[in-house]
Amino acid sequence: MTTLFLPLGALAAMLGVVFGAFGAHALRGRLDDYAMGVFETAVQYHFYHALALVAVGLLALHQPQTTLLRPAGWLFLIGLVLFSGSLYVLALTGTKWLGAITPLGGLAFIAGWACLAVAGWRSLS
Repeated sequence: MTTLFLPLGALAAMLGVVFGAFGAHALRGRLDDYAMGVFETAVQYHFYHALALVAVGLLALHQPQTTLLRPAGWLFLIGLVLFSGSLYVLALTGTKWLGAITPLGGLAFIAGWACLAVAGWRSLS
């Protein structure tokens, strides 16, 4: 089940390329500077955490018994949807209340990295 994060991470990275290209080509000149910056931030964090998902999937292939890899992967995925997803919608629609959801995604990212750090420390022993 944990190895599911490898294809999910690859799919997320592919979507990051699609969204980045969409922003660079279709949205230039259509969004104001603020909205464009929000969209670019969403793409940037999208990529970081797509790669984190790939890393979790690869680690799971070599250390399947590591219990914190699964929560790390789910937290990265949840964070990607909540953080980047809310920023994409905010940039495209101007719906401000979505700004309240974005920090929840950020907390999921932080928790995912914490799980991955602990899993790494445990694998050293």
